[in-house]
Amino acid sequence: MNNPIIIGIDHGYGNIKTAHTCFKTGVTAHDKEPAFKNDLLIYEGQYYTIGEGHKEFTADKMTDGDYYLLTLAAIARELNIRKLASARVHLAAGLPLTWVSEQKDGFRAYLLQNEAADFTFRGADYHVEFAGADIFPQGFAAVAASLKEFKGTNMLCDIGNGTMNVMYINERRPVSTKCYTEKFGTHQCMLAVRESILRQFGKTLDDATIERVLRKGTADISDRYLTAIRETAAEYVAGIFRRLREHEYDPELMRLYVVGGGSCLVRNFGQYEAGRVTINEDICATAKGYEALAEGRMRKAGGIV
Repeated sequence: MNNPIIIGIDHGYGNIKTAHTCFKTGVTAHDKEPAFKNDLLIYEGQYYTIGEGHKEFTADKMTDGDYYLLTLAAIARELNIRKLASARVHLAAGLPLTWVSEQKDGFRAYLLQNEAADFTFRGADYHVEFAGADIFPQGFAAVAASLKEFKGTNMLCDIGNGTMNVMYINERRPVSTKCYTEKFGTHQCMLAVRESILRQFGKTLDDATIERVLRKGTADISDRYLTAIRETAAEYVAGIFRRLREHEYDPELMRLYVVGGGSCLVRNFGQYEAGRVTINEDICATAKGYEALAEGRMRKAGGIV
């Protein structure tokens, strides 16, 4: 009872991920209670529908209150799984590799802007007291528990919706001088697909259809549209490997580990030597990693009994 519950949250531009859940990064405010209440958050007398659309890319996630509201929804989902309505919570979150040093203090303060929060989500009332927050490097957290596998020279590529993060891990140790963040996430692929379909056919495809092709490699649409999406996705993945080569990726000299929501694109549309590339398609892997890192830090500090 002395220990707070550690809840890891991966604050993506396309999806919010916890260790057990994933939902769209979208917040729609309402002046009054909306007709559809499936994902309704009520906080400080205001109504918000969570999960509609996604946030536009921004290098600073603290520019508005949306990520705080999304954090409350993520906490509620995890507490619901535990059948709890009240808890002390220690947050574990992250930022892109090259932004952690500069933004971590601000992001921690943003997440801990209130000592406690009372809110309603999906018709259930919650009371949360915040015990603290840790901010870790995004991407690295997904593999931190399996560093023993990273013998020799390795490149880690974390493909999110807004950014692609690249890190070298040599002989089980991350190389801080070889970390890179690029604005080349899967949203760039979505935009390219939309433009290609509009240019070739004068049509606008539903995002859900495009996402299904990108994730599964196919969808119930005609072959000409399917081919166009696949070709554009293949061009995007080729762009990923081109950027990796710019950071000195050489499949003969190192192994590549791909994590994040965009890993399915590499699997479905990439050309690579399977024996030299490991793809982790667990979209919740980073959030799970945040929790493991936070628990290790608290245990080392004597905070877990």
